Amino acid sequence: MNMATLEVIQLIKQYRMGNLSVDALQGVDLSIQAEEFVAIMGPSGSGKSTLLHLMGGLDAPTSGEVILAGKPLSRLSDNELTRIRRLKVGFVFQFYNLIPTLTAAENIALPMLIDGAPIGRYRERLEELLRLVGLSDRAQHKPDQLSGGQQQRVAIARAFINQPEIVLADEPTGNLDTRSGSAILELLQRSRAELGATIVMVTHDPRAASYAQRVIFLRDGKIAKTLGGGETSLKNIMAVMEALEV
Repeated sequence: MNMATLEVIQLIKQYRMGNLSVDALQGVDLSIQAEEFVAIMGPSGSGKSTLLHLMGGLDAPTSGEVILAGKPLSRLSDNELTRIRRLKVGFVFQFYNLIPTLTAAENIALPMLIDGAPIGRYRERLEELLRLVGLSDRAQHKPDQLSGGQQQRVAIARAFINQPEIVLADEPTGNLDTRSGSAILELLQRSRAELGATIVMVTHDPRAASYAQRVIFLRDGKIAKTLGGGETSLKNIMAVMEALEV
């Protein structure tokens, strides 16, 4: 059995809004296995993005723990947390966050360049990723010379450059048309298979969620339902969405 790449233990996140306390997450327990593709769904305000940000160490919980690659994040210093995010986690967001003055290849290599590593050291890895995302012939193009789908492919390749243990994707197809979105989801599936990464994806789209091996439904900051073991068909996902009014 695969080892857990990430564990979430009794995770609670509260936000202050004036004199009010808002519960974004209410005691979430979750284990993500190595090389698993998991989708997280739920209505707006259910805690999807909050959970993803806590998993990646981008925010701290009110209580509870996130264990990433065997390390409890709450016990790490700021420098240690920055390092584990850089070396163990890849991020893909709805907005591609590419640097407009850099080429596709330079944007992909950016995490390593920020780390002070020469791009030549990662040439082989860079070429492998460009091939995987189908952009070998666009390596020297800048973002404004690429379509939205191509820019998201660059962002996905960038997430994998540091050989992360887990890739966290927040609505990765949210800005794309159906055809480009399907290509991105197939790319994530292939990346998991070929690169051995674990993927956790937040999405509102049942078609996107159907690409995952497990679908977790959040409602009011709690896990309301989980589909897995071959149950993640579009029909089943939509039935759960209707039942939960997602």
